Amino acid sequence: MSNFSIGKLAERAGVAIDTVRYYERNGLLPPAGRLASGYRRYGEAELKRLRFIRRAKSLGFSLEDIRTLLELSAERNVAKVKRAAQLKLADIDARIAELERVGAGLRKLIRACPGHGRAEACPILNALTDEELY
Repeated sequence: MSNFSIGKLAERAGVAIDTVRYYERNGLLPPAGRLASGYRRYGEAELKRLRFIRRAKSLGFSLEDIRTLLELSAERNVAKVKRAAQLKLADIDARIAELERVGAGLRKLIRACPGHGRAEACPILNALTDEELY
């Protein structure tokens, strides 16, 4: 079993030291054991958990989502884990569709704008002040 300082743990997990402390304060990472000197010590379990959190964040899971995934992982309930991932994917797909809609509207406004003239005649500025955006 390895025995890491907070700095070494953070380095090996690919996160900042403040991130380790934040996850401890928020219950995502169990409090570390301490030496008589007061220094925190971590092992492989904490390293594995930090990597799990970092990877889940990179897939778009919120910290609350990750908390749920960690609980489901402890339960070993693969069906619930799959369902949580499906819900996250549906959320991402919805956000992508919304961004595509916004992008299409912005492209339309950019095409309509001559890029010169009076600000009062600018289709982009007018669209931003009108009730209907596009």
